[in-house]
Amino acid sequence: MIRIDGSYGEGGGQILRTAVALSCITGKEVEIFNIRANRPKPGLAPQHLKGLEVAKMISNASVEGLKLGSTRIVFRPRGIRGGEYKIDIGTAGSITLILQTILPPLLFADKPSKLEIIGGTDVAWSPTIDYFENVTLRALREMNCSVKLRLVARGYYPKGGGRVFVEFEPSKIRGKEFFESSGKIEGVSHCQNLPEHVAIRQKESASRFLLEKGLNSEIRVEIHTGISTGSGITLWSGYKGGSSLGERGRRAEEVGVEAAKNFYGEFSNKGVFDSHLADQVMVFAAVASGKTKYTTTRFTDHLRSNEYVIKSFFGEILKLNEPEMSVEIRGRS
Repeated sequence: MIRIDGSYGEGGGQILRTAVALSCITGKEVEIFNIRANRPKPGLAPQHLKGLEVAKMISNASVEGLKLGSTRIVFRPRGIRGGEYKIDIGTAGSITLILQTILPPLLFADKPSKLEIIGGTDVAWSPTIDYFENVTLRALREMNCSVKLRLVARGYYPKGGGRVFVEFEPSKIRGKEFFESSGKIEGVSHCQNLPEHVAIRQKESASRFLLEKGLNSEIRVEIHTGISTGSGITLWSGYKGGSSLGERGRRAEEVGVEAAKNFYGEFSNKGVFDSHLADQVMVFAAVASGKTKYTTTRFTDHLRSNEYVIKSFFGEILKLNEPEMSVEIRGRS
């Protein structure tokens, strides 16, 4: 059995998501202890519990400690099952964080899978759905991961109600050396149950900021009605992105500028991947055939957490070179 210390590094949900995904793929039992031990509320939060329940469902696993506040779980998978699943996270739990747990295993399923996921598409502390579709999935498709995503409705905090359809084909993931990717700067500025001018002002302030840096952008505007109320903007180019979400009492111009600053901070850096994509690709690289290599803008706590979990499963297949900000992973396949 693999034993993982859940308090390692930043000690958050990333360790849990990565360990459970690799357990499903390898068939190895995993014990995770000290889960979120250093947090104000230790143990499993609702988002983590839902991720485990979904992973249990797709892998026919037995799980010890599957309850709110649990600081220890034992996950025993029994084979990944493709098929059709409907997953209602409840309120505005992050759809993209659920996908981080189940996307890698479902690429190793016995047959194709179709998922309908209901929850939050644009919520704090997680990749936006537009980032996931245009940055994360772009890189994964270049590693031969067959994933199609369709956004039907957006969901914001606290009510959620976002709806996404995802299709998976079993895939032979291939390692890849990633180089600079040129491309235009694109984006989407959106709002729901709010006046149209909110999304327009977000777009215009982001465009102005980038233009002052000598950069042109193509940002489309989306206006929706739905269950939840909110706004946001995501920008991307190649393997880099940046985003910001609206909040009650916050000016739309501030939201747009923050997204542009977040994007520009990554875009202007010489690394090939932005700091978030760098950790998201690691799990796929670890179970790919061949070597994956890329540079990034900085090493995040999530990246260090993934390094720890991957080495716990596979040993020294991973090299981080801090002076060069490079990641090299020899896939186990």
